[in-house]
Amino acid sequence: MNASDDVVRSRDVGFLLFLTLLNVMNFVDRQLLGSFANWIVPDLGLSNTEFGLLTGLVFIVFYSVMGLFMGALADMVNRTRLIAAGLALWSALTALSGAAKGFASLAIPRMFIGVGESIMTPTAMSLLGDRFPSKWLGLASGIYYMGVPIGVAASLFIVAYLEPVLGWRGCFYALGAFGVLLAIVMLFMKETPRKHARETAAADAPKQSFGTILRTLWSALKRSPALTMTIGGGVAFHFVLGAATFDQLWYVQERGFDRTEIAEMTAWIGIFGGVLGNLFGGAGGDVFLRKTGMGRPLFLFWIMVVLAPINVAYRIVEPDSIWFWLGVFFGYFQLGCFYGPTFSTVQELVPPRIRGTVVAFYILSLNFVGLGIGITAGGIVIDMMNADGVAEPYTWTLLTFTLLSLLAIPLFYLAGRRFDRDREALYASEAGAQAG
Repeated sequence: MNASDDVVRSRDVGFLLFLTLLNVMNFVDRQLLGSFANWIVPDLGLSNTEFGLLTGLVFIVFYSVMGLFMGALADMVNRTRLIAAGLALWSALTALSGAAKGFASLAIPRMFIGVGESIMTPTAMSLLGDRFPSKWLGLASGIYYMGVPIGVAASLFIVAYLEPVLGWRGCFYALGAFGVLLAIVMLFMKETPRKHARETAAADAPKQSFGTILRTLWSALKRSPALTMTIGGGVAFHFVLGAATFDQLWYVQERGFDRTEIAEMTAWIGIFGGVLGNLFGGAGGDVFLRKTGMGRPLFLFWIMVVLAPINVAYRIVEPDSIWFWLGVFFGYFQLGCFYGPTFSTVQELVPPRIRGTVVAFYILSLNFVGLGIGITAGGIVIDMMNADGVAEPYTWTLLTFTLLSLLAIPLFYLAGRRFDRDREALYASEAGAQAG
């Protein structure tokens, strides 16, 4: 379809749903270590610091840094084949992770899983930007990012229902095999024509070099305060998401739940809360933009302001309190709300020809800074508190990172207020470049 049309064809919706399925697999594989924490940590004799490294820097450094290169690559090569290659790589390495005997033998495949997974979202978001008109891009991004809550919940369902049958290692083997099958399907899907190639004379358009792409990205960041503040808000929001890797350990060790029971309960709550959040955030952000003319990050500002008291109370109340369970639900709901508005915003504030790169840069920032600090520092702080005999170290660590994540509130407010001005400046700049 022509991305300027308002009509979305059924085949575009089908393609979106298949990409969403692949994103579910992406987050299932990524979340498996966190979901199986109460099995893997004692089985492999890991400390909280080692577990934090495995789910944090060991994975994130490769995922984030390689993602920038993969995003630029997505702006230059066949994107469906690129996704197929990444999916096959990370799925095979997920299966290999099931044979781990200790920290090192789990760390090595985790590094290269990060390389494979770094391909998925920059490439997928680039494809969606070329298939869907701007007025529906937030909803399309929100649907794609249902892969986050569904993937997280699915990993917990695997813990609750498959672990008793297959064991944690068998679950890794089975998921790896299923991912390879999906990669074969993706290999035969057709590439989507690029929007900027249709809008300019594609036959005469010069090929972009990696250096040209990065210079265009840097120029976009300098010219658009709304873009940089959206990225900054996303990074701050991810501080608590990183620390939440320790949630399953927190539930069992400091809130007294059975490890299988709490995995099942949080999976059901997470899938409903997360999917509702994705739909509300994606569709609501689009409506907010159309009705007010202000950017979708301002929509996130109001969501975070309303939910902040619940998110803080969740970390300190007793587990039989209604506020505890509301905290679980709205934690997943708020996570779902986040993706559609922010990913559509960063795409609309940069030239179409570097969409894959800017999404990759955004993901690098979210993961390397936000998740990297949250997970790695969280594990170190918990071990330090344990060594000092501090009561409830998981609770205090998770509460601290919850408060740090509230820094996103003023950044989203400012980004939303500035959005329309920066988008108009981008349109004017692009029109001037084409006229020249």
